[in-house]
Amino acid sequence: MTEQGECIGCSVPRRGALERLTGACRFSGDFRLENPLTLRAVRSPHPHARILGVDTTEASRLPGVVRIFTARDIPGKNLTGIINKDRPLLVADKVRFIGDPVALVAAETEEAAEKGAAAVKVAYEVLPAVHDPAAALADGAPAIHEKGNLLFRRRVVRGDAADAFSSCAAVVEETYRTSALEHCYLEPDAGAGWVDTDGTLVIIASTQNPHYDHAEVVALLGLDAGRVRIIQAPTGGGFGSKLDLNMQGFIGLALHYLRRPVRCVYSREETFTATSKRHALVMEMKTGAGKDGKLKAMKCRILCDTGAYGSYGIAVASRAAVHAAGPYEIEHVDTEALCVYTNNPVAGAMRGFGTPQIAFAHESQMDLLAEKLGMDPLEIRRRNALRVGSVTATGQKLAASVGIRECLDAVEQSYKKARSSRCNKDVSPFTRRGVGIGAMWYGIGNTGAQNPSTAQIEMDLDGGVTLYTGCADIGQGSTTVLGQIAAGTLGLAPDDIRMMVGDTKMTTNAGATSASRQTYISGNAVTDAADKMVDVLLTEAVDLMKVPKNLLVLKGGFVAHKEDPGRRMPFSKLAARAHRRGIPLRWQGYFDPVTTPLDPDTGRGEPYATY
Repeated sequence: MTEQGECIGCSVPRRGALERLTGACRFSGDFRLENPLTLRAVRSPHPHARILGVDTTEASRLPGVVRIFTARDIPGKNLTGIINKDRPLLVADKVRFIGDPVALVAAETEEAAEKGAAAVKVAYEVLPAVHDPAAALADGAPAIHEKGNLLFRRRVVRGDAADAFSSCAAVVEETYRTSALEHCYLEPDAGAGWVDTDGTLVIIASTQNPHYDHAEVVALLGLDAGRVRIIQAPTGGGFGSKLDLNMQGFIGLALHYLRRPVRCVYSREETFTATSKRHALVMEMKTGAGKDGKLKAMKCRILCDTGAYGSYGIAVASRAAVHAAGPYEIEHVDTEALCVYTNNPVAGAMRGFGTPQIAFAHESQMDLLAEKLGMDPLEIRRRNALRVGSVTATGQKLAASVGIRECLDAVEQSYKKARSSRCNKDVSPFTRRGVGIGAMWYGIGNTGAQNPSTAQIEMDLDGGVTLYTGCADIGQGSTTVLGQIAAGTLGLAPDDIRMMVGDTKMTTNAGATSASRQTYISGNAVTDAADKMVDVLLTEAVDLMKVPKNLLVLKGGFVAHKEDPGRRMPFSKLAARAHRRGIPLRWQGYFDPVTTPLDPDTGRGEPYATY
């Protein structure tokens, strides 16, 4: 048992670690249902083509094939997307990338599903494709979507960069390119489902946001929210890609019509083909500084290749523009980010939402400026680093927690030692070692948008405590961390907290597991709920123990006198008294960090509560 708050800041055993070590943990593809159907998608071999017809006659006659679905079978709205609804679950008219799903086969076995998918005949009229974002913006480029190939534009403007460059002692201008990347999580996308005894469609899936999946499946099927339940299975990594709706919609469609257990497990090849990738960026950047190395101006134009559908492209472009100046003070900034449709695979969220790409550009610029000015690369960064009170390119004044200078100071000696050690001295002619330094910054949560989380804490009459959270743990340990936060507030050991996580029937929305937000935002929601529970316990204890509230502490399932620990009362007695007085023993927590929307023309605003 622990003192109140004692388990915060300590290393505690990870929840679920033993099950993972012993192989007892069941991931989505491990669930064994009774006589399940297997689902396989029929995917486009063309990057851009009009669908002239889908012939399922031969495929439907194959042994083991139960049903083949096409877009016309979707009873609700056949468009999905976290920010903009532009991606059909099954394509009806025009495919936009190699891998776009056209039909879905449900069969008795994996072999029958594979044969059925191969036998579906799709007639295509191949259309011109465009794979370069600059070419996609050119006049006469093939139109990927009816509204055009430009999905989104974000500008961030501060001061007058064009004029400021004229007074710079050194100016560097370069173009940087990054590639699309596969997330390559250990567990391919997978899920299973069944129809519960009350008719509810239950889908268990590898996902980063079960409540988003729930909303999408409900809309696709045109059902009441209570008729669909999403459960996040133990998830073997996501890194952003599992924020998108993948197999969950297929499972829901099959359950809706067939009322039989189903499973859908992507092959590694299908994961490579069908799921989202990191955005490839083209960044044209111009940076200027004075003789003393102080940055004066920065101009940047960013092209974000979002592929065939939007996914998180708007978030990536917006975040890249906001972070383009780097963790540095620059009075004059002019940044434009364009998010562009192409016929490439869909690009979505991946580890940083565009900040790793833009950091590659702004840090390369800092090295070039240091070389041009004859300065040490670390020193030019430290001289320009943000500090408490600095104003960012969006006009946000940083009030606290700006540690870049301290970080640079902390690594300085190691950096200098590495540079002076002549690390290439004993290396073969075919090998070279480099020594460099880089810095970046990262806003926590959504960019200039609401970003709430909720949580509930419930106490049984015997004093037991359960934490309910919709937060998806994909390997980052949020289940452990949130339990730790609750335990620390309630004076319990982490193991004293029962956890109910990632189930849309049992929990409320904690938001997406993305943008490094769960510990900060869901952690504060848990704290809010726990504080309310503490207040009730202390209020009951004051009445029963006749001790002022400021002399009471929660410790090991008791409320105790700080100065006389022998005077204590168990949670169970306090819970029973509160229950008799009609006080609900379930407390709702909520937290939404304070941000402001970015001005659409200038990008001015406060996009993040903390960095």
